[in-house]
Amino acid sequence: MSGAAPGDVLSPDALEARLRAIGAERYHHRHPFNVRMHEGRLTRDEVRTWALNRYYYQTRIPVKDSLIVSKAGDAAFRREWVQRIHDHDGEREGDGGLALWLRLAEAVGCDAAEVERQEHVLPGVRRACDAYVELVQTSDLLTSVAASLTEMFAGDIMAVRIAAFEKHYPWVEAGGLAYFRSRTQQAPRDAAWGLRYVREHATDATSQARAAAALERKCDILWSLLDAVERACARPRLAPHAQLRFDSALERWLCVLPERAVALGGSGRDILERCTGDETSEAIARALAARPGAGPHARDEVHDFLEQMARHGVLRFLPAGAARAGEAATARPLAADTGARAPDGPATDGCPHAGAEPAAGASRTARRDGPQ
Repeated sequence: MSGAAPGDVLSPDALEARLRAIGAERYHHRHPFNVRMHEGRLTRDEVRTWALNRYYYQTRIPVKDSLIVSKAGDAAFRREWVQRIHDHDGEREGDGGLALWLRLAEAVGCDAAEVERQEHVLPGVRRACDAYVELVQTSDLLTSVAASLTEMFAGDIMAVRIAAFEKHYPWVEAGGLAYFRSRTQQAPRDAAWGLRYVREHATDATSQARAAAALERKCDILWSLLDAVERACARPRLAPHAQLRFDSALERWLCVLPERAVALGGSGRDILERCTGDETSEAIARALAARPGAGPHARDEVHDFLEQMARHGVLRFLPAGAARAGEAATARPLAADTGARAPDGPATDGCPHAGAEPAAGASRTARRDGPQ
C-alpha cells in the first residue's frame, strides 16, 4: 500500500492513495466468481444463485446506513447520508435499489417473491452480510464511513458488468440491468462525499489506520459473500489421498488425510459419499434436507459442513461449468480451503463438535464432525 511507517501521519492525499490501493488489491472485482462473470463464463444457475443471494446484501445496505445516520450528531451529515437510504428503499413502494434488484432477479429467471422472502439465502452469505451490519453497529462514525468506501470502486465494476451482461448474457432482459445503471451514477457521488469526510476526519495515525482497516474488512466481507456463492454452485469431491475409513476402536467413520483425520458424526459420511464431483453443493444440501426426519436447518447445516470440510482439506471443488473430461486436473481449492477466515468467526460456526486431529492416534483423539 503506502510506504508510510507505522505511526506516521499521512497527508489527506497520501491517505486517499492508501485507501485506493486497498481497493485495487482487495476489492471483489478480483474475486474468481466476478472474473468469470465478467468474462461470460457463469452458468445460468450461477447467475441466478448470485442474484438471489446478493439481494440479502442489498437489504442490509439501508440497515447499515440507518445505523450510520444514528451515529451522526451533525444535521448536515444526516441530510446527506439519508439519501443513501432513499436510494435503496425508494421514496415509494416499488421504487429504489431494492425494487430494481428484484427486477434483475426476475430478468435472470428467479421468482422475485422467493428472492424477497430470503428463505434460501446461503448461510455463508447471511453471515458475511450480517457481519457488515455488526461492523457498523459496533464501530464509531469514522470507521463506519470508511467501511462504505468500497463505493469508490463500485461505479467501475458496474460499468464492466453492464457491458459483460450485454455481451455474454443476452438472455437477460435489458430492463433487468437498471440497478447496475443506477449505481454508475449513485456510487461515485456517494464515494466522493464519504471520501471527503474520511480525508477531513482521519487526521492522526490511529484514525487513519482504523479507516484503512475498516475498508480492508469490508473488502474481506464482500469476498466471503462470493466465496459462499461460488462454493454452493461448485461440485465438491474428495481431495486427493482423502479416504473414508471405519475406525473400529472409535466405532466411527473417519475421513483420513496424510497428516490428520476427521471423525464423522451424524450425516457426515453420507454427505461426503455424495461428493463425487457430479453434484453441486446446493444439490447435495437440498437432497439431504429433503430426507424424512431432516430438521428445518438441514440445508444450512450441510453447506456449513461442506465449508468446514474444505477448510480441513477434505474437499476440492469443480467449477460449475467445468467439463467432465479432465476434471481431476481442474479441481481446485476454493477460498475456504486456504484457511481464509470467515468474517464473523472460525469455520466451525454453525457446525458444533467439529475438529481435525492428526492421523496418528486418530482412534484415540479424533472428534466427530457432521450435521447431527
